[in-house]
Amino acid sequence: MKYAVGAAVLAAVTTGPAFAGGIERSVPSVGILFEQGTYVELGFSRFSPDVSGKSRSAPGLGSGDMAPGYNSYALAFKQDLGESVDVALILDEPIGADVAYPSGTNYPYGVPSPGLANARADINSTGLTALLRYELPSNISLIGGVRALKTSGTVALPGIGSYSMTSSTETDFGYVLGIAWEKPEIAARVALTYNSSITHDFNTWEESLVNPGGSATKLETEIPQSLMLEFQTGVAADTLLFGSIRWVDWTAFEIDPTVYGQIPGITDALVSYSNDVITYNLGLGRKFNDNWSGAILVGYEKHEGDEVGNLGPTDGFRSIGLAATYTRGAMEVTGGVRYVEIGDATTSLGKFDGNDGLGFGVRVGYRF
Repeated sequence: MKYAVGAAVLAAVTTGPAFAGGIERSVPSVGILFEQGTYVELGFSRFSPDVSGKSRSAPGLGSGDMAPGYNSYALAFKQDLGESVDVALILDEPIGADVAYPSGTNYPYGVPSPGLANARADINSTGLTALLRYELPSNISLIGGVRALKTSGTVALPGIGSYSMTSSTETDFGYVLGIAWEKPEIAARVALTYNSSITHDFNTWEESLVNPGGSATKLETEIPQSLMLEFQTGVAADTLLFGSIRWVDWTAFEIDPTVYGQIPGITDALVSYSNDVITYNLGLGRKFNDNWSGAILVGYEKHEGDEVGNLGPTDGFRSIGLAATYTRGAMEVTGGVRYVEIGDATTSLGKFDGNDGLGFGVRVGYRF
């Protein structure tokens, strides 16, 4: 069962960066705490979305592809501290955003405004999570940890009041709490993990037509709390069923800069979400021989149907991923690919439909 477990767990995190509600780029899993002995893992992935829309007020006018592809990485280390204590460090990119409307975007915000042509937005982050697992009798484990998140962002909307904003880079902290149960004889495990919210207080510089020359402002943003249930169990010889259910409090997330809200005609925050998000993943892993194993993973996020922002014109998704793991001695190499059917979305300007994306990744693990 060892190799089937390895393929299944890695498949869930290898087949391209996370494509989930909000601005999430990676999903925080505690699975590494259950690896045997001393273990290190390095992963790289890329996701290439194709997201474009058409104007609601002027049929035939379009946005062009406004979602560039992006890369993601992860580095993790796990160590036993005695028979009952395990620790792990995870370095990743928890959140992020890349928005780039083409210069030829013929998608007006309002005549004669050029609207979203040349609109740009970026959010960058680095996360470091320290986890500890303490094993109790009856196969119960308690999990706790600390998360550090460093975040910064920029936005430029030349067609909307010549607005632009640059934020400071802030590092703030949250915590992780969880509990897990195992039955090793059938490779069964259930883990429930809570990640607290993290609040950033940014210093920002905003410029627009309403404040020529720019001004220094403040911006508070809450990276939302989440709750995740991860599970796996053997269902036949060398075959593993696995999956996860994750809730994220995205209605608590808002980017509402001071000067942006002063632009005539602006009534909403720059970025906000009207619904929390639940993401489902379900997969099957299979060991083929002592060297090779594989897995298939499907994902789903509900299409809500509410109006969304022009800087994130997606609403739910369906996905399927395939992964294969090659094991040789103490090393495991996993490669995977994931296709995502991006949910249709309606914004204040148009309809974004028929969009999709393709992700791929590779992950190398080594046991000492």
